[in-house]
Amino acid sequence: MPPRQKNQNPSGLGRAIINKKFKDARERHESGLYTTEVDSTTRLKSVTQERDLDEFLNTAQLAGTEFTAERRNVKIIQSPAGSTHNPNLLTDQEEQSTLKKHQQNKERLRVPRRPPWTKSITTLQLDRQEKDAFLEWRRGLAQLQEEDKFLLTPFERNIEVWRQLWRVLERSHLVVQIVDARNPLRFRCEDLESYVQDVEGAEGEAGTGRDKRKGLLLINKADLLTATQRRIWADYFDGQGIQYAFFSAANAAALQQARRDAISQAEEARLHEEDHRDDISLSDSDGPSTPRDDVSDDGFAEESVPESPHHSASDTDDEHEYVHTEEDSPDGQDPRTKVLSVLELEDLFVTAAPDLSVFAGPSREPPTKLVVGLVGYPNVGKSSTINALLGEKKVSVSSTPGKTKHFQTIHLSSTIVLCDCPGLVFPQFATTKAALVCDGVLPIDQMREHSGPVALVAKRIPKEVLEATYGLAIKARGIEEGGDGKITAEDFLIAYAIARGFMRSGQGNPDEARAARYILKDYVNGKLLFCHPPPDTPEESFNQKTHDLSLLRMTGKKRAPVTRVGKDADTFVPPNPSPILVAQGQGQKSQAVDQEFFAHNSNLSARAFVKGTSRNGQEFSRGRIYPHQNMVADDGTPLGEGSAKLAAVVASAGGESNGKKHNKKNKRVKQRSGKGYD
Repeated sequence: MPPRQKNQNPSGLGRAIINKKFKDARERHESGLYTTEVDSTTRLKSVTQERDLDEFLNTAQLAGTEFTAERRNVKIIQSPAGSTHNPNLLTDQEEQSTLKKHQQNKERLRVPRRPPWTKSITTLQLDRQEKDAFLEWRRGLAQLQEEDKFLLTPFERNIEVWRQLWRVLERSHLVVQIVDARNPLRFRCEDLESYVQDVEGAEGEAGTGRDKRKGLLLINKADLLTATQRRIWADYFDGQGIQYAFFSAANAAALQQARRDAISQAEEARLHEEDHRDDISLSDSDGPSTPRDDVSDDGFAEESVPESPHHSASDTDDEHEYVHTEEDSPDGQDPRTKVLSVLELEDLFVTAAPDLSVFAGPSREPPTKLVVGLVGYPNVGKSSTINALLGEKKVSVSSTPGKTKHFQTIHLSSTIVLCDCPGLVFPQFATTKAALVCDGVLPIDQMREHSGPVALVAKRIPKEVLEATYGLAIKARGIEEGGDGKITAEDFLIAYAIARGFMRSGQGNPDEARAARYILKDYVNGKLLFCHPPPDTPEESFNQKTHDLSLLRMTGKKRAPVTRVGKDADTFVPPNPSPILVAQGQGQKSQAVDQEFFAHNSNLSARAFVKGTSRNGQEFSRGRIYPHQNMVADDGTPLGEGSAKLAAVVASAGGESNGKKHNKKNKRVKQRSGKGYD
């Protein structure tokens, strides 16, 4: 009897996997539904983008019905031949038409409402009602996308994340919506402001919270705006009847860090002074001690804290002068445009909040603490604002959507409680996906098309600012080369990739996709600064001072003043080519070539012959075998009768001959050893 072989799978893992597959298949066959395993770690995962199949299956799971699959068409976008416009962007007319349609249909963009509930209903009934309401909301947005062909932001699709928003709104007395100052309207949800007035209390009873809460629009990163830009936004929000405030969490954190450094330096100076006094007392007990001049009575260094968070040691004197002039202007002195400090923001929460006595009921006492709910998109600075308010690191900061999984209650003081909501991407209208990438809504590392977003950056940021920021010389294609004289995304990406050494493996072509990721991250982080204006405000004039300050920071010198030179002056240069040449497809480069070609005594003149030199350094001369060839000089200039006779005499005297000696090679001379190496 042969010996028994050793078991190759003692744990039975393969058998267990096969049994699990059969069991899952049997359950799906019996239920007829698509099921997914959901645990506590994945329930609150933020979902802003789904594949078509995943979106369909999740919708079917919410509805609890069967489904059938169908094929969808794919549309391919091609750029027309000879067009300089990026096919992934809209033209000016198309963008104005799209914005007009957005304004007409903005009432259809809604935040999912929590259905009315009371404490008497069961958990299963409440769950079913919430899923039905959420499914109806998803169907309304799907109609906007599929039937009406509107482009929406990648809004949150997980109902568990929206449930966190519902709980935050029910518990809050003042709802603060935080937006990015560079594009406030992109991150502001108008329907959320109206939904705040419809939310009932934390117990869901009717009349416990409707029309009692107030809202506040907190414009974070306001240090990126100039005083004039803040004044323009203040006028717009005042016209809309919106309660707003400007704040900068980064500046507040920098001031707090500078204050802590000043305290530590003062403490070190005090300890050093005490040690020095002890040494003096040991050597000479009768010697007087001199107090320090730079330390105040409370122990703080007087000149350690910077006067303004806008200034740093690396700023130039011109930039200091520019910032002081801007802040001292009438727009900078306007109280509406002031960037609030941490203490001023905390006081604003108290003054902007409603009276807590209105939340009292027949059987309820009024709340003793003010609950401030913080809501906003990811990356707008919610956690950074809380950290600045607390003055220490208690909330984690992350740029990943959905970092904060649950709402957090943080006790700011004995009378104020902060309620932080997870970052939510609200449904908003969008013109192109390129605009969403530039606004930081879509992740840069996951984008598949980079020419559109970079084209927007090249359109918004002037060429001189891009060149000064990266130290590049971007070459734009002129009219004669098929361009329009403006830099394109391809021109910018090629120049950046070559300067940074980003090349593809193989043929060594510039890696434009890698260069695009670096450029777009600089744009989102504010290195390439562009601020969107309110509606009906030109973008160029709104960002003129911002671009001037960027050039001032990069180059360290102010822009040269524009001089007015008359057309009759000798130094007048036409800014644009003539309309006739433009109509013929000629640019400034073509004009320069034509002028050089038709100029008198030019090397490119339109003559039969030009001057030149032979290999041995002698001047080039024409052959004159026949008499009539003496009527033209070597450079093709016509000669008179006297000059022609003189040229014929010179030629006959030996200036040129057709003998054997003329065709002989140069006489070879003796060369020294090592010639050419010393």
